[in-house]
Amino acid sequence: MENVAVIGTGYVGLVTGVVLSEIGHTVTCIDIDENKVNTLSQGNSPIYEPDLDALLEKNIAENRLHFTTNHSEAFDQAEIIFIAVGTPQSENGSANLVHIEQAARDIAHKVVRDTIVVVKSTVPVGTNDLVQAIIEQELRASVNVQVVSNPEFLREGHAIYDTFHADRIVIGAENERAGDTIQSLFENLEVPVVRTNRRSAEMIKYASNAFLAVKISYINQIANLCEMLGAEVNDVADGMGLDHRIGRSFLNAGLGYGGSCFPKDTAALAYLGCENGISLSIVDAAIHANHQQSQIFLERVLNHFNGDMIGKKIAILGLAFKPDTDDMREAPSLKIIKNLLDSKAQVKVYDPVVHEINDFSHPSIEYTNSVQDCITNADAILLVTEWDEIVNSDWKQLIDYPKSPLILDGRNVLSIKELTNLGWQIEGIGQAAKPVQKKVLPIGQNGI
Repeated sequence: MENVAVIGTGYVGLVTGVVLSEIGHTVTCIDIDENKVNTLSQGNSPIYEPDLDALLEKNIAENRLHFTTNHSEAFDQAEIIFIAVGTPQSENGSANLVHIEQAARDIAHKVVRDTIVVVKSTVPVGTNDLVQAIIEQELRASVNVQVVSNPEFLREGHAIYDTFHADRIVIGAENERAGDTIQSLFENLEVPVVRTNRRSAEMIKYASNAFLAVKISYINQIANLCEMLGAEVNDVADGMGLDHRIGRSFLNAGLGYGGSCFPKDTAALAYLGCENGISLSIVDAAIHANHQQSQIFLERVLNHFNGDMIGKKIAILGLAFKPDTDDMREAPSLKIIKNLLDSKAQVKVYDPVVHEINDFSHPSIEYTNSVQDCITNADAILLVTEWDEIVNSDWKQLIDYPKSPLILDGRNVLSIKELTNLGWQIEGIGQAAKPVQKKVLPIGQNGI
């Protein structure tokens, strides 16, 4: 078992620290926010993630998991130091590495023993080399430090499960012994390991996320075409997904992708392509298609009211960018709510976990405590996040509460047939509208 330090207690850092302690290592997590450290030390997680609180409390009680603001205290016994700080998106789309560089300097100034530094944060290709260079240039003790890339592949809302049942662990190392040490760190997880150099490991992360983003944008565009041609996108996705070369995951049409990874990572990859003179037109198209998707949904809402939203009461079910998380970064709900408010609509919202949008207040937005409260007297209901509590509501009983029984299902999770039979007027994305009738030309007149 190893002594491990983790710099950063955000989503990636906290999950990493908790899981490493759960499999037997002694872990000290570092954060500069003293209030956050105190909260975590008491066993309270600042983020919502299923199973995280229980493992946090358990490993603190068993003295394997600790939190501090003091780097020297954390590094004193650490043989391995993880860097899990944020890499926010810059205005030009590139990844901002200021926190990564500071973490490297903190290590160089405070480390007192031979150490392996593991970059867990999502970073552009070449960043691990930069971390190695900063540490070597500013190292104050006579010790050896090796840098290893170990990107994360967690789904928010399933992070603990994904860690214990991962598809793969990627380890990028220039020093074979350092790579072997990090591989042995995870041996209790019994997950396949991919060994590469550092730059390949960095690229695996970006390429994977961009590919999934492309898949989401693709099925959303197919969904928009399905509506015009009388096809059902869920059936189309099921049929496509049975082909093992394609697979069914990430073929769920809806409002597009959000969160902390896909928007930022696709932008960063597009920037890297541009910076190196390589066209990534497919990634660019995915980004553009994703921006369009929530606007298409908004136009559908506006069309129901002939563009006049003044005073209309719109119920928003779900705020987080996906269920089982409280993450609001790049959440489609934000753009939808802001556009509705700009159109002078009155907005009521409900989310089982997110009870308020930080740094956003408006007199025409009302936070509610249940689905029933949210939809009462509503002119339209927009399902934005597919929480089980929302999807599994008693829609037969709820039909008496809105002013108009109109549901626009932005996640394609409600049964149109069942709800229509209950009296609801419901529309999904990519669900068959009346097909466009086109005149069929005789052979020869249309170029065939």
